[in-house]
Amino acid sequence: MSENGEIDDAGLEDTHPMEPDHEACYRALSTRDARFDGRFFIAVRTTRIYCRPICPARTPKRENVTFFTTASAAQEAGYRPCLRCRPESSPDLGAWRGTSNTVSRALTLIGEGALDGEAVDALAERLGVGERQLRRLFRQHLGASPIAVAQTRRVLFAKQLIIETTMPMAEVALAAGFNSIRRFNATFQTLYQRPPRELRRSQLADADQPGAEGITLKLPYAPPYDWDAMIDFLGARAIRGIEAVDGRRCYRRSIALDRAQGVIRVEPDDRELALRVSIRFPQVSALAGIVRRVRRIFDLSADPLAIRDDLGRDPLLAPLVAERPGLRVPGAWDGFEVAIRAILGQQVTVVAAVNLAAKLVAEYGEPLRSVSGDGLTHIFPTPARIAQAHLLGMPAARARALSAVAAAALADPNLFSPSQTLEDAIAKLRSIRGIGEWTAQYIAMRVLREPDAFPAADIGLLRALTRAEEGRPSTAEVVARAEAWRPWRAYAAQHLWTMDARTNRANTRTNLKDNVDAHSRSASDPVRRSPGEHDRNITSHP
Repeated sequence: MSENGEIDDAGLEDTHPMEPDHEACYRALSTRDARFDGRFFIAVRTTRIYCRPICPARTPKRENVTFFTTASAAQEAGYRPCLRCRPESSPDLGAWRGTSNTVSRALTLIGEGALDGEAVDALAERLGVGERQLRRLFRQHLGASPIAVAQTRRVLFAKQLIIETTMPMAEVALAAGFNSIRRFNATFQTLYQRPPRELRRSQLADADQPGAEGITLKLPYAPPYDWDAMIDFLGARAIRGIEAVDGRRCYRRSIALDRAQGVIRVEPDDRELALRVSIRFPQVSALAGIVRRVRRIFDLSADPLAIRDDLGRDPLLAPLVAERPGLRVPGAWDGFEVAIRAILGQQVTVVAAVNLAAKLVAEYGEPLRSVSGDGLTHIFPTPARIAQAHLLGMPAARARALSAVAAAALADPNLFSPSQTLEDAIAKLRSIRGIGEWTAQYIAMRVLREPDAFPAADIGLLRALTRAEEGRPSTAEVVARAEAWRPWRAYAAQHLWTMDARTNRANTRTNLKDNVDAHSRSASDPVRRSPGEHDRNITSHP
């Protein structure tokens, strides 16, 4: 099925194959159905190779294949990745998403390096579960141990860097999290039966050279993807000096990690179902973390078909999901930044919140050094900077709330880390002065990537759920109505916000037309109007 010849299958251990419906998967494999890319992997016993459902090689015999829901499960069972279809390029999906928040949080922490030099029991302790329970959950939902998942991700990310960039092999090893170049070489020799340098193509048409221009990687997603909705959301909230949206095509922002600074640029790929991220950052070891954060911003791990199927059962959401099946929940680069922005946006419009954030950045943000940001001038203020600042020119309550969040972030470096249940995270956030239920749920949506977070008191949701015959619902009624949308309430909220924004734009056009008509009549039939008659309520989530 791949570029390797057949060998004996002795020694393969399919102890935990996590095998989905064999017949359904084999039909998808036979037709190369792209809808199943990332949902399962095919392992061929006669070649010891695992592939994606869209692998162009000859279809293996039915009796020679085993199906796994994750690449980690296939690799731990003794199979190695195909060099032809490149499993590292498949969408990062899983049938368990939305059902096991513990596994989801664990994977995020692993992506942050939680198992780089740490034991599984330390990861379990951060998640508030026992080590045995964590291993059992990984076996149940991923078919592999936490260590195997971490190792597989490390190898596949390294292979992506080898194929898509011209980075030196020593830098590839460091970026992927290998402790030594010897370990890096030995791992690839074992998996691919060749040294890593032989995996690199002789010509890399799409690769950027390392150095001042940085590198460019492709980040795949499962279609459909509503880029227009995503870029509109980010563009409306772009903070001057920190973020920029160029012609609804490209998103750019300044970034900072461990006192180092850089710039990222993200845009759709014209040839593949992927986004292209260009990264300029001086620390190679931070590359995996930057990619993970970019995936979080653009919600690239969402499974749109699963979300569509669940939310589409609701009569209210069905037409919205059908109209925009690729709608995602926008994430964020940094949790502290979102918390500050959310407080600034309380009870004001999106435009007002963005302007307040821009003033805060200009006053307390660190200037962007040595990296040409093309209009990007600052890094978002750190918690230490905000905690020490005398926040003048704003309401005292808001200034106290900003200071309280900064102090909490300094006291607890894991404040915005996805190591808790949704309920515990909301409770911890609400204990901070100035953060209520709405703000906490909003942070959980965009930072903690909780698919079931739901800010029920949001004015946009209340407007979207208003019915002429029933009036505007109460928060309790909204919460009860949203029970049917679990575990995807965050995506339901995004659909309702999108509908509300569209309705507001339509009302704006109608009001503008009414104003023009009224002005044309005023010369012959002047009418006295109240000052607030044409005011529009445009408050929404920041």
